[in-house]
Amino acid sequence: MRVAVLGAGVVGVASAWYLARAGFEVTVIDRQPDTGLETSFANGGQIAVSHAEPWANPSTPLKALSWLGREDAPLLFRLRADPALLGWTLRFLRECLPGRTRQNIRHILNLASYSRQCLGSLRRELAGEGGLHYDHLERGILHFYTDPAEYRAAVHAAGIMREFGCDRKLLSVDECIALEPALASSSSALVGGDYTREDESGDAHAFTRQLAAHCRRIGVRFMLGDGVRALERKDERVSAVLTDTGERIEVDACVVALGSYSPLVLRPLGLRIPVYPAKGYSATLALAPDSVAPTVSLTDDGHKLVFSRLGNRLRVAGTAEFNGYDLSLNPARSNALLARTRSLFPDLRETREPELWCGLRPVTPSSVPLIGRTALPNLWLNTGHGTLGWTMACGSGAALADLLSSRAPGLAFPFVGQDGSARETAGELSIQR
Repeated sequence: MRVAVLGAGVVGVASAWYLARAGFEVTVIDRQPDTGLETSFANGGQIAVSHAEPWANPSTPLKALSWLGREDAPLLFRLRADPALLGWTLRFLRECLPGRTRQNIRHILNLASYSRQCLGSLRRELAGEGGLHYDHLERGILHFYTDPAEYRAAVHAAGIMREFGCDRKLLSVDECIALEPALASSSSALVGGDYTREDESGDAHAFTRQLAAHCRRIGVRFMLGDGVRALERKDERVSAVLTDTGERIEVDACVVALGSYSPLVLRPLGLRIPVYPAKGYSATLALAPDSVAPTVSLTDDGHKLVFSRLGNRLRVAGTAEFNGYDLSLNPARSNALLARTRSLFPDLRETREPELWCGLRPVTPSSVPLIGRTALPNLWLNTGHGTLGWTMACGSGAALADLLSSRAPGLAFPFVGQDGSARETAGELSIQR
């Protein structure tokens, strides 16, 4: 069975791996000249099951209103005449209801936990084949807080996550500093934290490239530097993928894993999905040997930033800007990210100028990704992972391979096209959660 995977980011490459291992003949197609060069390139580096609280939660609407007009706001909605953003925002507001938030936390946790298990199994499986080397650390993730109100909200969210099996252990200020001594310089600002020992960190770009090499070893074909022009439809099925260079690849099934660009490929087929691009920023700091920098991966929830140690580098990433498909670097947002980092860790010793980057995260209103079958029976989705694409990649790929193999995935999750979780109405693929 010939399967085309559209997209060579971490989600697409993980999908290709698990599909090939399940016996499918896989071709990966991407417009970039190599794998992992867009959203997977310089993300926050966290395998963060503990980051399961969706953006859509009861506290977000008032915060977003207070941040309007602030170029350095952690969450920035740019007012624009964009029907897609308007429709997405209305759905987002619905997902902010407490009951919806609780349900979405459970779905995100189930997939993220399963994916972390799949990643561990994958490392063990490939250990005898050269392994996977991506500055991987298993030192957990510490969420820290400098605002009492943020900390109170986090205590509540952590309680919900513990109910669903994620051990977010509450810590005092002294316990936070004992766990990560680099926070000592900011001790007067801290009010508390919580820690998830099982979480991990690592370089998603390095992982994607190395997993792609293993994919090639088992027969996956990569067509890179050639984008997807259109999907050819025949008898209510996708019959072929047409590329920008004019190639026509006949398929028995097609997986759309194009991140934020997935809606653009689906729209000509009459399918609409609630995925919108949210631009995130990162800075990668090269560290001198005497730097006082964190080695435990950190999350600064109040400022929507994460910090991950990648060898002799510190990756700082976060914030969200809703501004369509714009990929320009906003100096105000980059500078705010750097300023926060240097205020928290004044004894960083940087050996060169930071590497600044931005990328588009594919976000659903609920933060729950879309995985499963569309209204066209051989067209599948693996997109909408938002900030957790790296966290959820292996689990999403494994579950997708199970679905294409007519097997039940090993987790409870609202897969699209299963048990009425998706339906087609007036040409729109409406996701019901």
